[in-house]
Parts: sequence; C-alpha cells; structure tokens
Amino acid sequence: MSMKSAPAFSPTLDESLLASVAAPSVRTTIERSMGSYELTREEALHALQATGTDVPALMFAASTLRDRGKGQTVTYSRKVFIPLTNLCRDKCGYCTFAKAPNHPDAKTMTPEEVLSVACAGREQGCKEALFSLGEKPEERYALARTHLRNLGYTATVSYLADMCELVFRETGLIPHANCGVLSRDELELLREHNGWMGIMLESTSHRLLERGQAHFGCVGKVPETRLETMATAGELGIAFTTGMLIGIGETLEERIDTLFAIKELHQRSGNIQEVIIQNFRVKPDIRMRDRSEPSVLDMVRTIAVARLILGPDMNIQAPPNLTPDAYQTYLYAGINDWGGISPVTKDHINPERSWPLVGELREVSAEAGFTLRERLCLYPEFLTQPAFVRPTLAPRMHALAAADGLVTEDLTRE
Repeated sequence: MSMKSAPAFSPTLDESLLASVAAPSVRTTIERSMGSYELTREEALHALQATGTDVPALMFAASTLRDRGKGQTVTYSRKVFIPLTNLCRDKCGYCTFAKAPNHPDAKTMTPEEVLSVACAGREQGCKEALFSLGEKPEERYALARTHLRNLGYTATVSYLADMCELVFRETGLIPHANCGVLSRDELELLREHNGWMGIMLESTSHRLLERGQAHFGCVGKVPETRLETMATAGELGIAFTTGMLIGIGETLEERIDTLFAIKELHQRSGNIQEVIIQNFRVKPDIRMRDRSEPSVLDMVRTIAVARLILGPDMNIQAPPNLTPDAYQTYLYAGINDWGGISPVTKDHINPERSWPLVGELREVSAEAGFTLRERLCLYPEFLTQPAFVRPTLAPRMHALAAADGLVTEDLTRE
C-alpha cells in the first residue's frame, strides 16, 4: 500500500490550478503526493489547513491520485444491519446506539429475530449481513449476563459467532461483525463465518480518554488495544475495515496521527481493506449534544489528505447519509466507496439519517463522472488473495462475483 519513492515530480495536475495555490507548503505537499512521494506529518498537517483556492487544488490532487488506483468506479455494499445487542461496556460521548440497562429499548436479539431480519435482507437482494453490537456488555451489566444466560451463553462473542453461522447457513448472506476489541481466541472463533470484520480506530488521541472527553470511561477505546486487534487479525488472515471519526474533540495534529497510524498498521499487517472518514453528528440524547459538527469543508479536506497519505490503492469511504446535501463533493475529494446501503434496515448508529436510494447514488455518481457498482464484503483485490477468503464462504463469494471481483450486474437491484 505504501507509495513508491520517485526521483522527480511528474506533473499531472493542471498547471493553472496548481499555480493558484497560495500557500507554498500546500503546493509542495501536492507536488510531492502527485509524484508518488510519501508525505511527512508536517506536510499533511499543512494540507489539512488549506484555505481558499488551495482547497480545490488539494481535492483535485487527491481525486487524481484516486483515479490512478481506482479509476472512475465508485462502489457500495447492499447489506442488512443486525443490531445484535445495544448494551455496551463503553459510554462514548457521541453514541446514541448503546442503551443503559434501565432504558426501555435495551435489548439483545433472539436467534429468531436475527434470522427474520436476515431473511428480509435476502429477499431484497442484500449480499451481506452487518452485525453491529455493543462491546462485551456482560463485563459491565448484569442484564447483559441475564440475556446471554437465557440464550444459553456466557459471552457475547460466542453468541455472535453462532449467529453469524446461522445467518450464513440459512440465508447465504455473508456476515460482517463489527464488535469492538477482540483477543486472538475471539478472532479465531469469529473468523470462519465472517467475510471481513471491522473496528473504527476513531482516534489515536489518549487525551480523548480523559474526564469530559468523548472516550472517558471507555476501556475499549484505548488506541493501542484497537490497533492490536487489527494487527492480530492480519496474522490470522482476516480483512478489516477501520477509520476515523472527526469532530469528537481531536486536534488537527491528532487527526493526522490517526491517519498515519492506520497507514503504518496496513504496511505491517496488510489487512486493512477500507478506511472510513466519518463525521460526528449531533443528537439530542448524547453527552456531546452541545458540540459543533464538522463542516463539509472540514470533511473534504480530511478526505483529501487521507487519500494523499494512504495512497491510490486504499479504499476510502465516507457515509453519504451523514451529509445528505453535499455528499457528491466527497467524490471530488478522493473517495471510491459509499459504504453499506440497506433497503431493509435503518442506520442503527445514526438512526435519524436515512440511507440514500441506490438509484439516487447512481445518479449522483454519474453526474460526477463515475460508474456505480455493487461490491461484496471483500474488495476485489482481497477476493483474489486466498489467505483472506474463508473456505466456508468462498463458494458463495465467487458465485456472486463477476470477473472483475465486483457483484455480477445481473444480481444488482436498484
């Protein structure tokens, strides 16, 4: 994934646009990134602070770099979301998904409920089942332990593993678990019936763990622990998605550090197939309800810098439903994926934000010069690597994939 060193800058950026860049530091950053040099942290920080006419030049550089690796195709995944349990040992200041035990909506789904949602997804042409759930709630709450005991389990991860197998066996949907920090044994337990897995790094800032900050009281949000989970997954041949959440109190320097941590992790482990740049949105029932949200400008600068840091071959995603009036702009900033879109279930993490229709995504993408394609849970470059394809899931994945590794177009629905 790392960019190659190059002896000289080969100009591919429109010279008139490059000449409009006012800040010498930003111009240098653009020239170096377009010439396949690896940016330094200082250069990336300067780019993240671009203003005025420097911003479109930065975006153009990022989108040009994206085109080198990904062309003019933008992808999405058609999936169903299964919120297995909304109890969680962590209490993030921005989270509306996790419920306290005394909340009337606190719940752990039964196998019958899980299968009902999965079947509805299959009927609507979904290929993937995303299990979203709180992290190890039994370590904190008696109610979670009671839920598990009533289901015949003592650990959430064990129950999750069986539900992944059930969904795949009964519906053919490919499971994808997003369940927080995991040990090697837990990763091995989940590996056989998960096409890939996910954990948002969010931020490498230890400051956010302090009292009054977004991650105070969250034992699962220690950055090193999350990075260790992904590194161990790489040793086990498990592809992972990760990403950063911007606007939760991090500084620009900490944002850059997070992107470089992801880059360095992938250079070591080789299993990061996708990086999400997600913007914090205010909700009335969260601890951070009085915080300001990132602007569209903040998002496009962060996306563009992420592309320049992570290079042409990384898959970079930004959720369209979190910026419904401006998400087309993300294409110009360097993304190549829209993430999961569900025709059946809401976004359980941001329930107030409806998914765009696939037809709308197709139209918006086409207006920007892109072809929209449906992808599987594994991106094509990972689908061709046997180490990342579980033998149990391989026949199903290959049956759905066209020669280019994306979903066969006859199987795609609007």
